[in-house]
Amino acid sequence: MAKSEVPCRFSAVRLKNWKNFQSVEVELPARVFLVGPNASGKSNLLDVFRFLRDLVAPGGGFQAAVERRHGVKALRCLAARKDPNIEISVCVSPTDGSATPFWEYTLVFNQDSHRRPQIRQESVRRDGQVLLQRPTKEDERDPDRLSQTHIEQITMNQPFRELAKFFESVHYLHLVPQLVREPDRASGRPRDPYGSDFLEQVASTHEKTRTARLKRILSALQVAVPQLSAIELQRDVKGAPHLRGRYEHWRAQGAWQTEEQFSDGTLRLMGLLWAILDGTGPLLLEEPELSLHPEVVRYIPLMFARVQSRKRRQILISTHSPEMLHDEGIGLNEVLLLRPTPEGTVVQSLARVQEAAALLSGGSTVGEIAMAHTRPEKAQQLARLEP
Repeated sequence: MAKSEVPCRFSAVRLKNWKNFQSVEVELPARVFLVGPNASGKSNLLDVFRFLRDLVAPGGGFQAAVERRHGVKALRCLAARKDPNIEISVCVSPTDGSATPFWEYTLVFNQDSHRRPQIRQESVRRDGQVLLQRPTKEDERDPDRLSQTHIEQITMNQPFRELAKFFESVHYLHLVPQLVREPDRASGRPRDPYGSDFLEQVASTHEKTRTARLKRILSALQVAVPQLSAIELQRDVKGAPHLRGRYEHWRAQGAWQTEEQFSDGTLRLMGLLWAILDGTGPLLLEEPELSLHPEVVRYIPLMFARVQSRKRRQILISTHSPEMLHDEGIGLNEVLLLRPTPEGTVVQSLARVQEAAALLSGGSTVGEIAMAHTRPEKAQQLARLEP
């Protein structure tokens, strides 16, 4: 198999002055669980990979990606000191576990005297060979060139377009059931991370592929909703797509319901299952346990593992749920602990916590160990609020 055909994943990330994080350097396995208290930066850590996707996505680019996040000042860590530059550096490796990264990409940026985002450094390496190192002499002669990355430009990224396509394959999902139910849900925003075009995505999929996926989704859903016996796509008189499911009850034919009657949990689980089956690039999920029964949440990591065994797709998940980490198949190295400090949030693999291995051997679950290290210290004060 040629290298260009090998599925890849993010194998490491290094950050400097990015949002909550003054300094971060961690390795990333094929499945990552981000655990930490509220406002510790779980969403902001996932946003690093969304930012890389925005660099190369159609209609995106460096300027748009920074502007979408309200400018350099909003991106810079409040704990930044002498060096105010923001740095993102990632390693991208084959999913078969090869030690040598295929790619290393680094982007350092700040703003110019007019507060416009400006690149201070951009580099690309493949298997250690330097393919790009900026600023170049041309950049120095024409500083306006530093308003764009080379990875976003088709005329410049040919030697490392494979890396650009990998960044573009990143998919973020935080499905909001109310948006799926909204009659005017399709807002013209393709692959909306909040699900406004979820049903349009399903409808636009080739019929044979769609039918196979819905069959697999039904099989998984029946664990959480045992009375659900069928799922299908249909269009209303205006041509708008709808998902409908048949629920078994005392009547012989059961009853059909559309997404408007589905529970939030059912819709979120449908969207989650579809997202896992749709695509090959890294999948970013925020709190997939929302609206789901804890006993259902316990099986989500196993579901991820089964999909990954076939598709070798990387999944990065933020969670507050100990049930999400209850599965015995989750390794300590798959959990990243986020701990806020006055100098920014610290990120640490649970495998590097001194007593974690001993606690696991003693019968504690990964979830119990992780939550003990990320539980807010003064959460009990919420109970003391005066009415």
